[in-house]
Amino acid sequence: MLDRKLIVLLACLALAGCGSGESGSGGGETLRGTYNSFPDYLDPALSFTLEGATAMHETYIPLLTYRPASGTAGTKLIPGLARSLPKIDQGGRRYTLRLRPGLKYSDGSPVRASDFRFAVERLFRLNSAGSSFYTGIVGAKRFEKTKKGGIRGIVSDDKTGRIVIHLLEPSGTFTYVLALPFGAPLPPGTPAEDQTQSPPPATGPYMITAVRPGRSWEYARNPEWAKANGPALPQLPGGHVDKIEFEVRSNPVSQVEEVERGEVDWMKNPPPPERYAAVRERYEGSQFREDPTISLYYFWMNTQQPPFDDVRVRRAVNYAVDPAALERIYAGTLRGTQQVLPPQMPGYRRFHLYPYEPARAKRMVERADPADRKITVWTLDLPPTDEAGEYYEQVLSELGFDVTLKVIGAANYFTVIGNSETPDLDTGFGNWLLDYPHPDDYFRPQLSGASIIPTGNTNWAHFANPAIDREIRRLGRQQLGRQQEREYAALDRRVMKQAPWAPFGTLTLGTFVADSVDLEELVVSPIYGQDLTSFQLR
Repeated sequence: MLDRKLIVLLACLALAGCGSGESGSGGGETLRGTYNSFPDYLDPALSFTLEGATAMHETYIPLLTYRPASGTAGTKLIPGLARSLPKIDQGGRRYTLRLRPGLKYSDGSPVRASDFRFAVERLFRLNSAGSSFYTGIVGAKRFEKTKKGGIRGIVSDDKTGRIVIHLLEPSGTFTYVLALPFGAPLPPGTPAEDQTQSPPPATGPYMITAVRPGRSWEYARNPEWAKANGPALPQLPGGHVDKIEFEVRSNPVSQVEEVERGEVDWMKNPPPPERYAAVRERYEGSQFREDPTISLYYFWMNTQQPPFDDVRVRRAVNYAVDPAALERIYAGTLRGTQQVLPPQMPGYRRFHLYPYEPARAKRMVERADPADRKITVWTLDLPPTDEAGEYYEQVLSELGFDVTLKVIGAANYFTVIGNSETPDLDTGFGNWLLDYPHPDDYFRPQLSGASIIPTGNTNWAHFANPAIDREIRRLGRQQLGRQQEREYAALDRRVMKQAPWAPFGTLTLGTFVADSVDLEELVVSPIYGQDLTSFQLR
């Protein structure tokens, strides 16, 4: 359920700002930055974008979290508000944790074990998209319908800090769910309505102090961090600056120029495509760097309708799509790939089933001789993805198909292609940014027959293979280890032999800062983006 995250990643390519460090009212340093758009929410129960994850990672700490590091090291789970990683027993159906003692919210109230249950129940009261990650807890589905009686599968003891979670069935991914900000404990008085304008009290090193929706928001140090939470959470950094101020700007070229002049410290979003190469050439290593994201860009094909119900046609499309051409379209912000799992994801093993062979692709389509050659290609209107859709239209036309291109507004694109009543859902653009670094997050929501639903569908290929479905379910119930990673790698190859997608790339995240920022110390997490606590001003 990543539609909003997907749009944000695309917007990163189309748009791109931050402020010069200077003393705040308390005499400390201020980091000033700009975003290309306001985060979807500043409420941890509702935010589902990369922008929101960056904005709130330093304020709301879940029971578990990720090592504050760039690259693959940043995908390692570590304890957050919990003392340690969970004890898992009863065949994988019971998770036991203990809250660290002495924790406080930024308003001075104590953090209690029962606050985790409150936060999860609040998700369902809000009908948050994040609630879907917790429906495997005993009693959660009933509470989702009734909003009464609480979720009986979460048992807590405020005196000891003990939290016990009972699942309906074993899960190999629930440990990662415990690191999602959706379940970050909140004070029990937090209203069951969007709190973006007045975000809840924080547990992290920073708290959000002022919000002007659509325009700006600010942070100050959490006064309880130095007194209580920081000493209790030595594995997490406390940050270097005393204040952070973000403004929303709509002109990406102006943002680049502001960073170059030193008027702002950092652009949240990468430079726009027309300036990307020039910024990289001039500033790489000093003020600019690129970090991989755990993401995948691809063209999906509806496997339940002609002509893509024929695996020969789908394989032909894979031979006809040139990842190198799409790298050029995405102005170097994409690295070519042709498989389900992206690099850095556990289970990734590089392979290449479909070298670029357009002549071979044409012969395969001729031999398949599909009776239906009328195809609608779907894409969205943000550059350069609109250009990628035009490229794909051309590829299919050269294979002998009669192609119609449908370009949809980014805000509605995934809603439209996720609705089974939308006509002519033949093929189109799709992408995915992880919820958590587990390969199940790429297979189950996008490639399992059980995930095909009338609205909000994310299996855009409508791919349902009983043998592959059984393997997805079997692996998803197991804890991830070396054997499971090998099996996921084999599953990746099995799926690509069926060719429901034509994958073409994984996104890189470009970070451009002013010379006031120490780029070497900056942490860019593959989970939540740039780490605000790692910014050091010179």
